[in-house]
Amino acid sequence: MQASRSHVTERNGLYELEAGPEVLDSPRYNHDIAPTKVHERTWNKWHITALWIGMSICVPTYTLGGVLTAYFGLSVGEALLAILLANIVVLIPLTLNAFAGTKYGIPFPVLLRSSFGIIGSNVPCLIRALVACGWFGIQTLFGGLAIHLFLGSVFEGWKSLGGTGEVIGFMLFWALNLWVVLRGAESIKWLETLSAPLLVLVGIGLLVWALPNVSMTELLAQPAKRPEGASVYGYFFAGLTAMVGFWATLSLNIPDFSRYAKSQKDQILGQIFGLPLTMFLFAALGVVMTAASEKLVGVTVSDPVSLIGHIQSPGWVALAMALIIIATLSTNTAANIVSPTNDFQNIAPKLINRTKAVMLTGLVGLVLMGHELLKKLGLLVSDVSLETVYSNWLLGYSSLLGPIAGIMVVDYFIIRQQKLDLAGLYHDGVYPAWNWNGFIAFGVPVVLTLLSLGSSAFSWFYDFGWFTGSLLGAAIYYALCRLSSPQTAIANNAA
Repeated sequence: MQASRSHVTERNGLYELEAGPEVLDSPRYNHDIAPTKVHERTWNKWHITALWIGMSICVPTYTLGGVLTAYFGLSVGEALLAILLANIVVLIPLTLNAFAGTKYGIPFPVLLRSSFGIIGSNVPCLIRALVACGWFGIQTLFGGLAIHLFLGSVFEGWKSLGGTGEVIGFMLFWALNLWVVLRGAESIKWLETLSAPLLVLVGIGLLVWALPNVSMTELLAQPAKRPEGASVYGYFFAGLTAMVGFWATLSLNIPDFSRYAKSQKDQILGQIFGLPLTMFLFAALGVVMTAASEKLVGVTVSDPVSLIGHIQSPGWVALAMALIIIATLSTNTAANIVSPTNDFQNIAPKLINRTKAVMLTGLVGLVLMGHELLKKLGLLVSDVSLETVYSNWLLGYSSLLGPIAGIMVVDYFIIRQQKLDLAGLYHDGVYPAWNWNGFIAFGVPVVLTLLSLGSSAFSWFYDFGWFTGSLLGAAIYYALCRLSSPQTAIANNAA
């Protein structure tokens, strides 16, 4: 009888679950969120580098410099420094939270069962899923516009469709994203590996096109748009927090990808090689291209899709739009669909498989962008800009996600000592249904963040939300676990 139960084997520091009936029959388990087998962990450091290049080179990254200068009062030099530092900072939770995924082959929602409980894990999962669905919708708008402009460059009559053509492009791009993810992790790996070198070449080509039309000296000398004499530090750290917030989402669900890594070395080096420099260079390219756009096309344009749309050569427009479609597709599938797909399955794994979860992600993303689609169809008039929506999202949501990141790191590395009961994560009885230590450690920073919105004296707590939230959440969780001396839920067969 004992032999039929689950057991764990280890190969070169990677652990694999042979599921027994208590796991296979559990309502907390299905094949899609089960631990990956060791032979399925095929991503080396270059695959993970390509993943980050593919995710980083996208329209929102291109516009980050403009967001920081327009909304956060930074100069161009300060904005680029904030972007570089933020992506170095975010590497810390990214690499740490990736460890469990690589060692045990588990996705993000299953890892959360350790710190928030088997059922309680659904709360932070759904918080993460909502912002992913929102970003999925935003990226799909950019991809749909690229499809619209591509078709307009190939078929002259398409241009007359205007906003209707953009909505059709949105739906085509929406369906293409879902199709890629439904084909599985290997499909995403293939797409990222193919697109990464293409996207680097596109960036170099755009830079060669723009540099003769802009003076870098003058660009860097432009004054910041903040009150004269105001201290740079408050503005800079608010901008830094927002930029950390850009990838704060992935710093949580990085196990969704690191579960396919060959080794810890591969996941660490891949992220170091792929993230900080790519984000910095592509954001810098966006600043240069925006500054050069008036000389290039006669008007200042802050996003690459619209900029290329002003080019008069249909052939160049078609080629450029095809590359932007690939760039946006590589970002959207990995960054914004994989996570909510796993998160939605975590609610009821026996009822929601990967196919249903992918479709649910697409539906939520579509609903969240309904406002913008109605505007394009002329059925709604609104002054709310998309840039305002996602710049506010970056800061606000990073305040919610920071505590979760801190709690995950403390739980795995300090409380659990990097040891999890792999089978116990997939059925009731080993880990608690609700880990209230995790919820208190999450709730306190969130409440303080909300209260700080109404107090000028404590506004810094919101402005630096990811940092204050992650550090406070980590400290409270550690203290509560030590004070309550909880069972660490590590059975004799824990790795």
